[in-house]
Amino acid sequence: MQPLTGSQAKYLRGIAHQLKPVVFVGQKGISASLLASLREALSAHELIKVRFVDLKDRQTKAECLAEIERRADCRLAGLIGHTAILYRPHPDPEKRKIVLPAKP
Repeated sequence: MQPLTGSQAKYLRGIAHQLKPVVFVGQKGISASLLASLREALSAHELIKVRFVDLKDRQTKAECLAEIERRADCRLAGLIGHTAILYRPHPDPEKRKIVLPAKP
């Protein structure tokens, strides 16, 4: 998946403002069941919020998000406090709900 431009990430953060977190990362960190939940949520919604419950350290969250991006094939649109916004377009172009602004 292509990296997001600044304007695309800003657009996605605006859409995600009203969303509630659907996946919670706890003490166990990134497990197989967490990744399965992430993939399912991204397939259904394309844009989701992920809440870090027990990870308070900024560096640890960044490392977890990098691994989530790599293993779930998604992109980080923003991180605000303990909540991350992740985006992955639907594989079928006809079923996509979100149309990103064109790259400049």
